[in-house]
Amino acid sequence: MSTRAAPEFWLSLAPFARPGAAAETARLTEAQGWDGLTLSDSQHVAPDVFVSLGIAAAATTTLKLATGVTNPVTRTAAACAGAIATVHLESGGRAVLGVGRGDSALAHLGRPPAPVAELEPFLRKARAYLRGDTVDEAGAASTLRWLTATSDLAPVPVDVAATGPRVIALAGATADVVTFAVGADVGRVREGIDLAREAALAAGRDPAGLRFGAWVNMAAHADVAVARSVVAGRVSTFARFSGMHGAPTERLAPDVRAAVESLVEHYELARHGRTDSPQAQVLDDDFVDRFAVVGTATQCVQRLGAFLDELPELDRIVVASGHRGPAEAQRREVVATMAAEVLPALRR
Repeated sequence: MSTRAAPEFWLSLAPFARPGAAAETARLTEAQGWDGLTLSDSQHVAPDVFVSLGIAAAATTTLKLATGVTNPVTRTAAACAGAIATVHLESGGRAVLGVGRGDSALAHLGRPPAPVAELEPFLRKARAYLRGDTVDEAGAASTLRWLTATSDLAPVPVDVAATGPRVIALAGATADVVTFAVGADVGRVREGIDLAREAALAAGRDPAGLRFGAWVNMAAHADVAVARSVVAGRVSTFARFSGMHGAPTERLAPDVRAAVESLVEHYELARHGRTDSPQAQVLDDDFVDRFAVVGTATQCVQRLGAFLDELPELDRIVVASGHRGPAEAQRREVVATMAAEVLPALRR
């Protein structure tokens, strides 16, 4: 691994945050040395994200906190901006607004992910509200007056979780951060960075002002089979993003395309993200090894280190590991191993 500065390492607990454990989880995450924590905004499978983030803020001192992610259907831009700005103020400037098209939060309502045409105005309005600007809401001049009157902190960054080219381009034109959800695939992340920068330039923005991150499914364990089993459920969720609801799959490698299309066909929402779900069972070891970062701590350091060396623009890795459920003890062991052995090595 090169001597480049290490990115921030965030832990994603979406969508399996345990009710009543927000403070305990946040304190443990901070004590383990993670830079940030993301919690899901999925009302049917997790406690309210903004309440949980507020509790987490009160329980920690340095841990950054983000929605991972909210969406433009179950939240209005004004309400969402007001909620995350409150977390930002209470935490002393540690909040990030993570936004996406929506997955389980909408699927449990019988809705597909929000179309890009609906995501775009949400992003523009939310970012404007967070900067104290006035937004036109159906002809009414709308401003978060309490925020502009009380805050001298830097505005909450708006971070878009992006998989497909249209969302990546929109993020480049409107957001502060683009975090790619395409697996540990150097080529796809590189294409995404280039596309986002081109979109920023076309929108009259300075591409140098964009920040980039990546969602990476990762699990470290002395037994590689255990690492694969812990992370397989989350891999099924993230890999499915590449083919859900008509997303173009032609640009994917044939074997990856076949796996993604099989995931979409077999996906069972009631066991969203779980290793014991039908969708996780259709993934073979080779796919998990390529899409995710799995293995012993040493193997994870080597694989993720090489990924980062190829992509020096990345300044944030959001680690999405296992789920709460039958393998909870193993999930905790995997997270602790990554914090104790993988992160320090990568930071060195």
